Amino acid sequence: MSTLANANLLITGAAQGMGKLVATLAAERRAARLILWDVRDDLLHVTAEELRSRFPKTVLVTQTVDVSDTQALLRAADVVGPVDILLNNAGVIVGKPFVEHTTAEIDHTIAVNTTALMYLTRVLLPTMIGRGHGHIVNIASAAGLVANPGMSVYCASKWAVVGWSESLLLEMREARTGINVTTVMPYYVGTGMFAGVTSSPLLPLMEPEHAARKIIRAVEKDQPRLRIPWQIYGLPVLKGLLPASFFDLVVGKGLGVYQGMKTFTGRKTVS
Repeated sequence: MSTLANANLLITGAAQGMGKLVATLAAERRAARLILWDVRDDLLHVTAEELRSRFPKTVLVTQTVDVSDTQALLRAADVVGPVDILLNNAGVIVGKPFVEHTTAEIDHTIAVNTTALMYLTRVLLPTMIGRGHGHIVNIASAAGLVANPGMSVYCASKWAVVGWSESLLLEMREARTGINVTTVMPYYVGTGMFAGVTSSPLLPLMEPEHAARKIIRAVEKDQPRLRIPWQIYGLPVLKGLLPASFFDLVVGKGLGVYQGMKTFTGRKTVS
C-alpha cells in the first residue's frame, strides 16, 4: 500500500478546488514535500501560505506553471526533484455546444486535460521506475465514460485520459516496475469549475471534501480505478446492456445527466 507519510507529491492545479483539498489532506498525513503547480500565481501564493501556517513541518514548493505550455511544463518538471506521487489534477472545461467552440478553445482543453498529463508523466516516470516505486493519479471524469451535451470537447479529453491511464497501468504491471496508477472518474464535484450545473436528486453533486478523501484513500490502497459516487460503476454496464435510446432515456432524462450543462456558468478564471 502507498503511504503519504514522508512522501514527495507533485500536484497540478493545486491553488484551489480539488487540488488544494488533496494537498491539505496529504499534509495532514505528514507528507514530506508538496510541490504545488498552478497557472494562478495569486491563488497559489494564498494556498501556500495557508498550508505553511498549518503544517510547518511539510516542505512546500510552489511553481507557477501553465501546463498547456509544453516547454514551460518541461522546464518546471526538470527542477522538481524526486516525486513519489504525481497527481495530474489541473483541468478546464468550456461549457457550450461544440459548434460554438473556437479552435483555440479546443486546443487549450485538450492541452490542459490530456496531453499535459502525458507529457508530465513521461518526464517523471523514468526516475520513478529507476527507484522502483511511485504512484500516478490521473483525474479523469465520469464524462470519460458517458457522453454529455454541452461538454463535448471536455468529454473527448477525459475519454482519452481514461484510455491512456488504464493502459499505462497495464504496462507498469507487465513490466513489474513497482509503479501504481489510479484513474479517478468522478461525477460533478461541487467546486467552482462546475458552478451552475444542475443534477437529479438521484445523482447529486458531490461534496469536494468527500471526493478528496476518496482520492486519498484510493492512493493509500493502491486502487487502480476510482469512480465516485458508487453509481458511476454501473454506467458502463447499463451502456453495454441497454439499447441506446433506452440508455438515453434512463440516464439522460431519468437521472437528468443530459440537462446538467444547460445552467452551467463555471469559474470566471480556472486553474
